[in-house]
Amino acid sequence: MTATAVPISNLVNMLQGWAGRPIIDKTDLEGLFDFKLQFSPEGLPNLPTQFGPIPAPRAGPGGPAGIAGPGASPVPASDPAPSLFTAIQEQLGLKLESTRGPVDVLLIDSVQKPTEN
Repeated sequence: MTATAVPISNLVNMLQGWAGRPIIDKTDLEGLFDFKLQFSPEGLPNLPTQFGPIPAPRAGPGGPAGIAGPGASPVPASDPAPSLFTAIQEQLGLKLESTRGPVDVLLIDSVQKPTEN
């Protein structure tokens, strides 16, 4: 995944789709950032993101990472791509920590068809 001039909030939104759980930005970083993140989608839920579903890992060109942006070099099979969580820490210097906390939930108690006027 490669991005140019994006706010941290865009990265958080993409990571939420891939991680399959809410992610709260506690970095207090402002501004626009360029980044390149190479990771293996193995073990991640195949959830849709704003860019479509995560492709399954594949052999051959592109290596086991299965995800490569334009101009990204393939990851050789002898050097497998790290997990998403390891890549975030090693390549971006950020850390995802699993914690428990309140989340917003929408509960629909009942549904009725509208009456005709």
